[in-house]
Amino acid sequence: MPKIVQSDSLDPIDRLIARLYRSAVSICPEDYRTWALQQLRRIIPFDGALWGSGVLSRWKFHTVTVTGLPNEFPHTLESTTRINPILPRILQELDTPIDMASVMSDDEFFGSEIYQKAFAPYGITRILSTAHLDNRSGLYSLVTLYRKDRDHTFTEVEKALQKRATFHLFNAGSHAFFLHLARTHAERPPGAGAAVLDRTGTFHEATVEFLDLVEERFPQRKLHELPFTIPEPGTAVPFQDLMIRCEPLGDLFLVTIWPAGPLDRLTQREREIVMCVAQGLSFKQAAKKIGVAPSTVANHLYRVYRKLGVYSRTELAALVHPEPSDTP
Repeated sequence: MPKIVQSDSLDPIDRLIARLYRSAVSICPEDYRTWALQQLRRIIPFDGALWGSGVLSRWKFHTVTVTGLPNEFPHTLESTTRINPILPRILQELDTPIDMASVMSDDEFFGSEIYQKAFAPYGITRILSTAHLDNRSGLYSLVTLYRKDRDHTFTEVEKALQKRATFHLFNAGSHAFFLHLARTHAERPPGAGAAVLDRTGTFHEATVEFLDLVEERFPQRKLHELPFTIPEPGTAVPFQDLMIRCEPLGDLFLVTIWPAGPLDRLTQREREIVMCVAQGLSFKQAAKKIGVAPSTVANHLYRVYRKLGVYSRTELAALVHPEPSDTP
């Protein structure tokens, strides 16, 4: 019988890793990064931290979480990208913690333009940064830790801890979104796929169904690019033979796509009435459930019949609950 390892027997970094994955089930994806950085602080003390994601070619954050620093700090970093000497090193040594002190001596750094413009206004003196590139999506992720005490340098032990921890930060963060997609599976139409995207259409996580639909319908699309515009949050719109629905997810979006069916041609009110009637409710019962007059239900249903080309409740119910195919 395998031996069960108790959490109390694990060292701090192992306990951190276990918490990152275990808590991905219970923490909202949009809150996960802030929570995870707070957990990391237990292992590696810091005064501020940044976790950002974006497309490598732009070096601009599509999504970013900061803790212990003002909200405008990421914009300051983006505006000084050209003169920031740590960035080339991060690109050369992906998945490896890079200490600013290994890039510039203290005399050079504290007298530099990048220090005066990007870090001195926030009291930052020590910087440790790790980046990761996902080749499938083209998305990079960056976690940087900051300290304000010049004498509190990052040790070799802390760099080793950050290297191990950030690998699991990135993976557990992706896992949190994947679990959200799995939990919302029952809410999606038959044959639908879903993906977590940022405002530029860059993938953060996607179901196999979503990727299959995109690849089948848009084989000529550019790699890592969405072939359609993300709708306004809270709306569903047709695009060619697909329906696209967008819902907000923090500073990201949950986008669902599915092959358009007859019911997708109906308005929201018409769909509500169709669902009631398909459940066997009378006009009066449907009206009470929806909060309209029975005559309104009758008028809407008449228009639905004409739109869908059906002539009875039985035919309508068959569209809502189609018989499973006998084809294996």
